[in-house]
Amino acid sequence: MVDVVALAVVVVAYAFVFVTGLLLVKFTRRNQECTQLEFELVAGRNLSVFLGISTMTATIVGGGFLNGTAESVATYGLVWTLAPVGILFGLIFGGLIFAKKMRECKYMTMLDPFHKKYGSLMVILIYLIALFGDLLWSASILIALGTSLGIMTGINTNVAIVISALVTIVYSVSGQMFAIVYTDVIQLGFIIIGMSVCTPFILLDERVASISSTKNKWLGSVSKDEIGVWTDLFITMTFGTIPWQSFFQRVLSMQSAFYSQVLSFSGALFAVILVIPAVLIGAAGISADWKQTELGVSPILVNQSYMILPYVIKEFTPRIPCLLGMAAISAAVMSSVDGAFFGSGSMFTYNIYREVIRKNVSERELLIVLRIAVILIGTLSTLVAIYISTVYGLFILASDFVFVIIFPQLICVVMSKQSNTYGALVGFILSLILRLGGGSSDYLDIPPFIHFPFYSKEKGQLFAFRTFSMLVSLFAIISVSWTFKWVFQKNLLSKKWDVLKCFTSASSYSLTSTTSSRNALPLTPSTPVIDGNGNLPDGLILNCVDA
Repeated sequence: MVDVVALAVVVVAYAFVFVTGLLLVKFTRRNQECTQLEFELVAGRNLSVFLGISTMTATIVGGGFLNGTAESVATYGLVWTLAPVGILFGLIFGGLIFAKKMRECKYMTMLDPFHKKYGSLMVILIYLIALFGDLLWSASILIALGTSLGIMTGINTNVAIVISALVTIVYSVSGQMFAIVYTDVIQLGFIIIGMSVCTPFILLDERVASISSTKNKWLGSVSKDEIGVWTDLFITMTFGTIPWQSFFQRVLSMQSAFYSQVLSFSGALFAVILVIPAVLIGAAGISADWKQTELGVSPILVNQSYMILPYVIKEFTPRIPCLLGMAAISAAVMSSVDGAFFGSGSMFTYNIYREVIRKNVSERELLIVLRIAVILIGTLSTLVAIYISTVYGLFILASDFVFVIIFPQLICVVMSKQSNTYGALVGFILSLILRLGGGSSDYLDIPPFIHFPFYSKEKGQLFAFRTFSMLVSLFAIISVSWTFKWVFQKNLLSKKWDVLKCFTSASSYSLTSTTSSRNALPLTPSTPVIDGNGNLPDGLILNCVDA
């Protein structure tokens, strides 16, 4: 039966976020020195510290983050709930190592350095993995919302998923980056108020035992043979937090490189603070006497642990706090999923369509393509959310693939002048094979075809195979790049065999600044911009004089 009042609250919350966000965008003036494309993709690089921190925090603290944390605490224990701590350290590392350099280069997307250094082939491959990660991540968020609204309002879960995705797509397409930023600020307010109000009522409910008396259940434990798995997941969640367009889009939108670092550090801190209510709710779900509820049985016992957050809020809070909690979950979902939709759409438009499909393209056409891309990506994510039910599993798997495949590539493209397309391609192939071979029996029942050391039929992979795969890729990129450079420099192989054009002079290429003219679009070659010895010209990556 549909709860009309609860449904009305959701409709009002959605309408408020949607209308307010678009109205604020309407009164936001574009700096005449930046192009319309730059204004829409990176907010004209004019985000204030307050707006930047708010949108970064809201993007991290999504429905998948809150619901997934509660699910993990209730199912595996706090010790296995590695996403919050991993994100904390990941954003700190991202701010220290990547944020300043990427912002100083004035890149438009995370893929820009890949195109400048490696060319179109690697950009396409990296984009496919980034898109895969965004689809899984946004799907996990939509699942969180669909199940939450289904429980609290009585509407069909799939209907809730579709409606939420539709609202998010519409305002993302209508207002672009500034619409996302402004709505994130509003949504963050909903999250803070809703979760703060609900949590005390839950912990003080007489049907919920003191969580201190049940800490052995919700804290969890790590056995000796699981240390490798725990370490692997912790490293994955830490460094898998960095290579996301959602992160870099906000970094690149800040007013200065220094502010981009402040954004990263502050977002990390606030995200950890805001996840505390979800941890407490997960612990309460373990401590509650579910026999005294309408449900009659713990969601964990009926394979519905991914619904633990909305069930606890519904069953153990009074009516008004329950509605606020529902608004918080809805806001959390929208604040994250819009970044995923828009991030993947931005990379496709700027790095695939503009640099691979149609190089001589007008800005107006790019803006149209951007909107179409956001719609298509949002639709794909919605379909994934409808057919897969686990929240935390998708959340982990998304970071998993991004960490293993994209992170070593990002390190080399930003930090190493010696890496080239040959090394990057070999590293990509190796990491993809090793990661697929490892399977995902712990969360999604995907069987492995590579049995790493200590493999167990009962417990699956006990070896830190994700970290191992990432390190193999990193080593391959560096070693293979050096080998090919040495072979061609020593003339052991004629440069006519340089099929990837890594050792072809780039003197014929001309790059224009992304901010040099209001109407100019940056022109980049389809082959890497390198010198005849396979080196990137001084300044391109580290100083970025032409970026």
